[in-house]
Amino acid sequence: MIQFNLLPDVKIEYIKTKRTKRVVILLSSLVGCSAFAILVLLFLYVNVVQRTHINNLDEDIAQSSQELQDIPELDKILTVQNQLFSLTDLHEEKPAANRLFEYISKVTPVEATISKFDIDFNLQTASISGSTVAIDENSALSIVNEYVDSLKFSTYSIVSEEDDNEPELNNETAFSQVVLSQFSVTEEGANYQITFTYDPIIFDDRNDVTLTVPQTVTTRSQIQRPVDLFQPESEETQ
Repeated sequence: MIQFNLLPDVKIEYIKTKRTKRVVILLSSLVGCSAFAILVLLFLYVNVVQRTHINNLDEDIAQSSQELQDIPELDKILTVQNQLFSLTDLHEEKPAANRLFEYISKVTPVEATISKFDIDFNLQTASISGSTVAIDENSALSIVNEYVDSLKFSTYSIVSEEDDNEPELNNETAFSQVVLSQFSVTEEGANYQITFTYDPIIFDDRNDVTLTVPQTVTTRSQIQRPVDLFQPESEETQ
C-alpha cells in the first residue's frame, strides 16, 4: 500500500511545535503547583507548627520555673551544689602535707632534734626550732651550719602524672632564703631557729616529687640511727 503525505513541511513543524508547547506548559504548571504547595506547607509549618511548639515550650518552662520556685530554701540548695562542683579543684590544689615528715627527716642532721616546726602553706614559709648535742660551741655551730647547708642545697625532681611523656625536671632548688635566725649555746649543745621558704611544687599533690639532699653522712637519710627527730623544748628556750 502506498501512502502520500499531503501536508507541507511547514504544517508538520507547526504541529510539532504546538505539541511541544503544550508539554512545556503542562510541566511548568506542575512545577508551579508543586512550588506553591511547598510554600504553603512551609508557611503552615513556620506559623502554625513551630509557633505551637514554642508556645508549648514556654508553658513547660513557666511550669518548671514555678515548681523550682515552690521548693523551700532553693537558694541554699543551689549554693551547696555550686560549692560541691568546686570540691574537685580544691582537692587538687590542697598541699600534700603528708610529705612534710619525709622531707624534714632527710635534711635534718642526726645530731639535731626539732622541738617546734611552723609552716605556712599560703606564704610558702617555714620555721624550725630545736637543739643539737655537741661537745663545744664550735661543734654545735658546725652541726647547725650543716643543717642550714642541707636545706640550701637540697633539690627536687618531678614527673607530671598527667603526662608521663613530659621530660623530668631535675635539680630544682627546693628551699630558698634559708636563714639561721637564732642560735644560743647550752650545757648540752646549742639551740637554734632556722627560717626558710620552699618551692610550692614540692607539696603539689598532682606531681610525684623526689627530694635529694647533699651527699653527706650527717643527715638521717644517710645514717639510720634510733634517735628521735622531735624533742620537747628545753626549759632554757621556753
